[in-house]
Amino acid sequence: MKKVISYLIAGMAVLLVSACGNTSESSGDPNFPEGDITLIVPWSAGGGTDTGTRVLQPYLEDELGVNVNVVNRTGGGGWVGWNELTNANPDGYTLAIANSPHVITGYMNPALERDKSLEDFTTLGRHVIDPDTISIRPDEDRFTNIEELVEYAQDNTLTVTATGEGTDEHIMLMNFNDKYGTNFEPVHFEGAAESRSALLGGHVDVLIANAGEVLSLYNDGEVDLLGVAASERFEFLEDIPTLEEQGYEIYQESSRGIVGPADMDEEVVAALEEAINNAVNNEEHISEMNELGFSVNYADGEEYRGVLEEDEQTVTDLTEILGW
Repeated sequence: MKKVISYLIAGMAVLLVSACGNTSESSGDPNFPEGDITLIVPWSAGGGTDTGTRVLQPYLEDELGVNVNVVNRTGGGGWVGWNELTNANPDGYTLAIANSPHVITGYMNPALERDKSLEDFTTLGRHVIDPDTISIRPDEDRFTNIEELVEYAQDNTLTVTATGEGTDEHIMLMNFNDKYGTNFEPVHFEGAAESRSALLGGHVDVLIANAGEVLSLYNDGEVDLLGVAASERFEFLEDIPTLEEQGYEIYQESSRGIVGPADMDEEVVAALEEAINNAVNNEEHISEMNELGFSVNYADGEEYRGVLEEDEQTVTDLTEILGW
């Protein structure tokens, strides 16, 4: 009888140890985060994505209690950085800023032969929405408004900035060419900072960039803004009419949010989502962003994923214009 009891106790101990082990494996890291987090910005320093991310950085650090190190990984229309992210350990210590439609077109463009999709990312939260704008130099004498610009471009080739094939700027100029017979020729740069410098230096004719990336240039009189590619006037450029108001049905914007690699632990995802929510919606953060002309527009991970899925469908509808 004593032997039977001993066997039963030993068996129960084995089961208990096994159960405890399974619980540990499924519950993730309850102490996350315990070390520094790397946040990849897949564009050059000084652009809108980089600037907005660095405004958010200290608020994320306050929420997470660790350093959030922003690093720039440029090249490939953002995909040098996004490839680094998708190949990273999904432990929550490597994250990235995703720009849409850039990230979508980067894997949908058949010429690039990328074996990626939204399934390779964990969406954690949207940060901002930034509409596209079209600008020229103040000393430009061939055209001074959007109507004159379009009429000129219908008979002449004009160089226009973009940050890669299939990016929001590229899609916008291609839409102009398709709808209004313009001859806009894209000149691709690594980021908005280079694009702005190219216009100001007289190396390109027209600047297409997000509103937050040109606001300071406009306020300082360094560019003339001709229109905003949105359905209503941008809150920080209320004196600038939309393209629609001026007779051109062109709508284009870029959304930016934080993503991680696929297969992240649910508890880690929950901790990051909560921190991003609190940081993005912090009133001081919003005030800082507004001063720079960035429109904060938070969405949680699930909603943000839905937004990217809608963007994917939009790109699908544009494949003929893009020549895909």
